[in-house]
Amino acid sequence: MSYTQTYYHIILSTHARVPAIVEEHERELYSYMYGFIRNKGCHLYRIGGMPDHVHLFVSLPATLSMSKFVQELKVSSSKWLKANPHFPLFERWTKEYAGFTKSYYEKDKIVRYIARQKEHHRRVPFPEEYRTFLTENGAEIKEEYFLND
Repeated sequence: MSYTQTYYHIILSTHARVPAIVEEHERELYSYMYGFIRNKGCHLYRIGGMPDHVHLFVSLPATLSMSKFVQELKVSSSKWLKANPHFPLFERWTKEYAGFTKSYYEKDKIVRYIARQKEHHRRVPFPEEYRTFLTENGAEIKEEYFLND
């Protein structure tokens, strides 16, 4: 028997950061994503965000790569969002996303961070948050592509 546990903090952004995730209906989107995640055999620890982006903290089975998971989640949720009249501004997710592995010991901190997104963004705009997230996780930022979707 093999034992694995992988944790990922993933951020998806709407195309051109359009505020397409209407706050009074965001729970519908989160419920849809939760069902998708559960059906993939994954575990969702926390989901939350703002009108222009979503944070996910998930663990994936060893048989599912993060890139495959994100690709399938974006395709599935895009179709759902476009068909739902509560999200009329949604066109698509950006081509890019951010996703990094995290440790078991960071779990509670990340769950709290995602739960406090609305409070956090009263002080910090998304581009600054995203840049910090990438930098703290050792990603090289190519300025010509940064949030240029």
